[in-house]
Amino acid sequence: MKIYHNPRCGKSREGLAILQESKLPFEIINYIKTPLSKEELTEIIKLLGIPPIDLVRKNEAIWKENFKGKKLSDSEIITAMVKNPKLIERPIVINKGKAAIGRPPELIKSIL
Repeated sequence: MKIYHNPRCGKSREGLAILQESKLPFEIINYIKTPLSKEELTEIIKLLGIPPIDLVRKNEAIWKENFKGKKLSDSEIITAMVKNPKLIERPIVINKGKAAIGRPPELIKSIL
């Protein structure tokens, strides 16, 4: 099991606490310090079963200043998230081929 985590994010910390309480083994990936490749992010989006735009934090200044209102392909949206990891919604938990965005954090429990 993996959690894609940003320690500066309250929801991400709440998601991490849920995993710690579960007592199940998991790996923490700080995707801000260790950015995801385009391939990794594409695979996560497939597991989530959502379009790439649904994983974007649209209130981030980077998005508003550089991408908002532009017609972007899925590939361009994924590239934007790879280059600007702060744009990725968090936390994301992957367990046994299933994935969930922890918003709200309780959604993580659905894949444990």
